[in-house]
Amino acid sequence: MPVETLDSEAILARFNKLVHDLLRGTMNRNTFQPWEIEILLDIEACNLKDAVGRETLRRYQKAVQRAMEKGAPKPLRLSEYLNNKKIAAAAKPGPAQAVKPVSAAVPASNEI
Repeated sequence: MPVETLDSEAILARFNKLVHDLLRGTMNRNTFQPWEIEILLDIEACNLKDAVGRETLRRYQKAVQRAMEKGAPKPLRLSEYLNNKKIAAAAKPGPAQAVKPVSAAVPASNEI
């Protein structure tokens, strides 16, 4: 069985078709590239819930498209995408970590 080497445009097209088929709920093919199988197994391992999972897949698809447009050689896995989102969310200051604006820290002249 020959190994098919694809350029990033072809890989992105196959990835988009794969995600589209998953979102639609039908898979009309029975042959996959090894990286597609890895993606499918990873998506299955992430245990996405129905409506939230569909939206997560859409956002994941957009993130992969952006990454591949910037030169990524292959699609990142959903677990990597979710982990990156978790790290980014943890890095953002929450309400308890927010810094007060300077004007709120200095009392107004009529408060003295």
